[in-house]
Amino acid sequence: MVAHAVPPHATPHPDIAAASPGNAGGGLPDPELADAAHPSPSRVRGTVLVTGATGYVGGRLAPLLLERGWNVRALARNPAKLAGRPWAAHPRCTIVPGDVLDEASLREAMRGCDAVFYLVHSMNPAVAAFADADRKAAYCMVRTLQALRGTQTALPRVIYLSGLLPPETDAGGHGASRVSEHLRSRAEVGEILALSDAPLTVLRAAQIIGSGSASFEIIRYLVDRLPVMITPRWVHMQCQPIAISNVLEYLAGCLDHPETAGQAYDIGGPDVLSYRELFDIYAREAGLRRRLIIPVPLLTPELSAHWLHLVTPVPVALARPLIHGLRQRVVCGETRIRDIIPQDLLPCAEAIRRALDRLRTHAVPTRWADAGSPAVPEWVACGDADYAGGHLLGDGWGVRLAATPDDVWKPVERIGGDTGWYQDDALWRLRGLVDTLVGGPGLRRGRRDPETLRTGDALDFWRVLDVQPGKRLLLLAEMKVPGDALLEFMVRPVAEAAHAPADGATSADGPATELWMQSWFLPRGLAGLAYWYALLPVHGRIFRGMLAAIAAATGKPVLRPPFRLPPQRNFACALPGAPAAKSPSAS
Repeated sequence: MVAHAVPPHATPHPDIAAASPGNAGGGLPDPELADAAHPSPSRVRGTVLVTGATGYVGGRLAPLLLERGWNVRALARNPAKLAGRPWAAHPRCTIVPGDVLDEASLREAMRGCDAVFYLVHSMNPAVAAFADADRKAAYCMVRTLQALRGTQTALPRVIYLSGLLPPETDAGGHGASRVSEHLRSRAEVGEILALSDAPLTVLRAAQIIGSGSASFEIIRYLVDRLPVMITPRWVHMQCQPIAISNVLEYLAGCLDHPETAGQAYDIGGPDVLSYRELFDIYAREAGLRRRLIIPVPLLTPELSAHWLHLVTPVPVALARPLIHGLRQRVVCGETRIRDIIPQDLLPCAEAIRRALDRLRTHAVPTRWADAGSPAVPEWVACGDADYAGGHLLGDGWGVRLAATPDDVWKPVERIGGDTGWYQDDALWRLRGLVDTLVGGPGLRRGRRDPETLRTGDALDFWRVLDVQPGKRLLLLAEMKVPGDALLEFMVRPVAEAAHAPADGATSADGPATELWMQSWFLPRGLAGLAYWYALLPVHGRIFRGMLAAIAAATGKPVLRPPFRLPPQRNFACALPGAPAAKSPSAS
């Protein structure tokens, strides 16, 4: 299949009315960035909008564009999620609050832009009908672009990262009965975006290989954990992966080549190989023995999705459409873009080697698990659990230390991942296993970085809703529970006048700090109430043990051992920019 131009004949929808990434913030060169010639960043070159800036690709593209001299507007539903990125403080970066489903915010974000990178999609566990959500977002973008006509000299060009289609399909994903819903949806978005008068460039990629990408994580977990694999027959299907560095180079390079406007290109790496060969390459680069792989015809896509979920951090809702895509041969039908934007295309072995280097040095700038915004319960954002249809339950404990807030914060920020949860790790692992078996994320997502957390990070089976270094960490439970659950850590300095002993406390001169640990739960029905009260005694023991272990990790004297806190409900409305609505995720 060779499609040289963006399809111009999509039927109008009735809703339409009339830089290396690690270097832009001053860090070291990015080991995943391919060597490529690019323009000097010595002059400011224009303004671009990056939608999906909190996502896997967008979070790496934005700093690259900054490095190359562009003014970057980074669109985010929750600006706090971008505030902790190293490149967010760049003088040419503007974080713009907005939503791809909100035309007013899109219009303001795009006003005066030279280009828009469309890097959003809805294929995540929080969105059931991802194709419908993608369709609505694309039409919203088209209506917004059309509304800008006459308000500026020219419409911004749009650059869209799509999926590589099987050879027997057309540009709209039609012509093959086995095309997955995921790939067909990605193609449909391209057709919809072509309805606007803005010049459109479509780049179609297969699996993206890079530290933290979904494709790489699937390969890594399968090969790391299973010396023997019983796999579906798609293990012998051919694909043409591409390194994340090459994807970024093509995206950014389109800005320097106006002839790419109005065109669609297949982008891929230099290797065409099977998944079996990918597994062998990973094993070799990771220093592992070659895995024994036994393909069987009995694993249906549904069974394959559950199998993938049990072995990898990928949830069933995401694994299911991915599996359908893996069953099809996806290789480039043409390679014209290689002549327009020349670069060194990394072989799969080199791309995997660089990704592993990133993991070993804990230098992963973005991960698929951290993309998008969490589905924040409405009562968390508005602070009214009763209005949301329930009674908020809570339990809290504290400990007082002869320490500064920074002393106490360090072990709090390291919680989870390889560090563990400081108390009863075996119980936490058991809870993670149960969560995995019932379809939750379990503990396998770990954390992006062992030392620091950012708003929006996945943290085992939690999601970071808010992090204020030295003060507060708020986590939203993403494990399967009959209700909405939060876990909050508060670091509170204690005035010297309050150092008097109380309830078994000892006195001390110098700074004193209290660490509060509070859980909040809004149950759903009788099952939620039974869950809460059955675990309440266990919570008390675990929380006391966690606080004692965190206190020991500081190496500072304990002035007051763990004590129960009075009921607190002041956390609500302290969550910066927490949206209750669901919306497409970032790529």
